[in-house]
Amino acid sequence: MSTQRSLSSRADAATIRALRLDVALQIARHVERSGYSQVEAARALAIPQPTLSKIAHGRVEDLSLELLIRIATRGRLQLVLHTGKDPTEAGVFVKGAAPGRAQRSRLADRARDDLGAAQERLSPEQRLDAQLRHSELLAELQRGAKS
Repeated sequence: MSTQRSLSSRADAATIRALRLDVALQIARHVERSGYSQVEAARALAIPQPTLSKIAHGRVEDLSLELLIRIATRGRLQLVLHTGKDPTEAGVFVKGAAPGRAQRSRLADRARDDLGAAQERLSPEQRLDAQLRHSELLAELQRGAKS
């Protein structure tokens, strides 16, 4: 029983670590897309600039997942946190695209419209299955990128 608890604790810690890194990555991407300097973005997010620097460079071991979620909320990022049977399945996704400076493309608009129409045709269970499959594929991509 003790061994099982130890394995479970390590899996929990690995999941939290993966979520922490992913939330930080989404914040860093958001700041980069905003076009603000780190000082301006830190001021807007009500955090010290050195904290934002840690986030931008993925050095978030000493930052709590709760703090990172608070920062993302201040940046008006709508995040979806996903856990799975295995820590490698954990991930964070941005719900909806934040308006940025990039030009919109007709292809992206069409894909977004098609996705919205497809979601309307799916039952809640089918949408959940599709999201889980999507997360599994992302985990495979991440594992492939690390090797």
